[in-house]
Amino acid sequence: MGLTRVERVVPGTRWLRGYTAQFVVADLIAGITVGLTVLPQGLAYATLAGLEPQYGLYSAFVGGVVYALMGGCREVTIGPTALLSLMTSRHTGYGGESGPQLAILLCFLSGVVELLMAVLRLGALVDLISLPVTVGFTSATALIIGASQLKALLGIRGGSGSGFASTVRTVIEKMPEARVADSILGVVSIAVLLALRKLKDIKTPPDATRGRKILGLVCWLVATARNALVVLVTSFVAFYYDQRGERPFILTGTVKSGIPDFQLPPFSTVLPGGGGPNGTSPVQLGFTGMIEELGASIALVPIIAVLGNVAISKAFGGSGINPTRELVALSLSNICGSFFSSFPVTGSFSRSAVNHASGVKTPIGGIYTGALVLLALGVLTPYFQFIPKAALSAVIISAVIFMIEYEVIRPLWRCSKRELIPGAVTFVLSLIVGVELGLLAGVLTDLAFVVYRTARPLLTVSVANTNPGAQYILIRPNHSVIYFPAAEWVRNVTSKAIKQHGNIPVVFDCRLVNEFDYTAATGLQMLRKELEKKKIPLIIYGSSSEVRKLLQETLKSSLLEVRNDDELETLLQELSTAEGGKHELREVVAPLLSSERTPPIAEIELS
Repeated sequence: MGLTRVERVVPGTRWLRGYTAQFVVADLIAGITVGLTVLPQGLAYATLAGLEPQYGLYSAFVGGVVYALMGGCREVTIGPTALLSLMTSRHTGYGGESGPQLAILLCFLSGVVELLMAVLRLGALVDLISLPVTVGFTSATALIIGASQLKALLGIRGGSGSGFASTVRTVIEKMPEARVADSILGVVSIAVLLALRKLKDIKTPPDATRGRKILGLVCWLVATARNALVVLVTSFVAFYYDQRGERPFILTGTVKSGIPDFQLPPFSTVLPGGGGPNGTSPVQLGFTGMIEELGASIALVPIIAVLGNVAISKAFGGSGINPTRELVALSLSNICGSFFSSFPVTGSFSRSAVNHASGVKTPIGGIYTGALVLLALGVLTPYFQFIPKAALSAVIISAVIFMIEYEVIRPLWRCSKRELIPGAVTFVLSLIVGVELGLLAGVLTDLAFVVYRTARPLLTVSVANTNPGAQYILIRPNHSVIYFPAAEWVRNVTSKAIKQHGNIPVVFDCRLVNEFDYTAATGLQMLRKELEKKKIPLIIYGSSSEVRKLLQETLKSSLLEVRNDDELETLLQELSTAEGGKHELREVVAPLLSSERTPPIAEIELS
């Protein structure tokens, strides 16, 4: 059955086909379970972004609804993440209303950029970011996020620096000011969260008793909702002390209740300080000024969001996922979210894993999650003021610990040390100068290696013998393409081989080469002329029809070309027995563009 017109415009409506009561129950359970995860994370990530806690909840409900209508992977959950929160925090430190307004505009512009990428089908740009670069970036980000939460975890007041090193240095200097109650609560919360996380590894055997299965289900529920449980328990502790007139912990404070107003993203703002001759006068920023303030984040935040969302979609949805559709769904999640005071959002791997483990059947589960978040905004926000900041920091730290992917170092060290370099460059520079420049440097380092490999392809040079005993120099490219940067390299390698092994025929093995460009073919023509002056024949061995056609047009009638071992032996014997041992270049009788299938080629024995 084909898609209806509505399903083509709103792809998510196809999930309504055959949407049974069983699906409703499964999606409802998954939606509530994810909601219990996103509530404490949303509050924590808003704090990480330098915003008031309610903005984390504003960012948590629109994405689920939009993705349910436009997305193609039932497990993906859209909402605030630690990485995008950290990147947003770079623009929210001016105080007043400027922080939220810049964050909301960044959300809107990120959606516009993502939509433009979808229209132009530029989702493949994320393929330029290799796995080592991604690992270095996420690992450095995890350390930066963890360091940024040390202050709240230990109950230290005051600034903590803007970079990783300055943050750690400030925390160390202010360690004597750490509050004992907050420190104990924070450390214990992390320990409890990590311990509860292990409960999900407890497997229930298929033949277990009913009681054992119920116990396994309880363990899974506790492990899944561990963030909500820790926040709930610590809030009760803080509330208990508050009723006694004591405040041993630094609390979140008042969280604005109610659903955010539907309004356009802000296109102007006022920085409360930083302007004027004394550096204290407010500064009015128009749309252009806000764009200048957001700077590279307008491009980098969407790219990171797309990278994460596509990776999650492929992990759960496999090869059937349409990248363009995912881009559209993500872009509309950000654009629509910005009308409800959201900061940038993307897919969350941890919450998507919870969604998958909860047995979600369709993306409609995201609508149930959004409904739970709206219920919390309308009913529970008066109680959020009792959440200790140390508990929220513990939630963030226990989540980002597992973003440090140290396990890839060992296989890369054993198999491909070169790939460690762009990852290390990304990691170090992200910690020293910032994640944006670190990621850019890593990508450029990777591209430099790609360009180098293109300009300096690996060439195997050896002296081989035919059965009659004729010697020749065999040059075998190990790459499938020979482009213009490699032309001079091939000539130099051939010249060195002749100096080393003498003036014997040169055989250029093209069996692995699928593509030549015109400049490289012209370089081979120049090499042929140089060898012709020394009376050395250049023989092309086993080229494909495309390569053969280009070489024929470039080298003209002087092309010596063979397709298999027998032709090579015959040609070399003819050349070696020519009058006076002189080589007379002639064209091979076999047609260069023969449509017949090339017979199997025997391996040449290398000395």
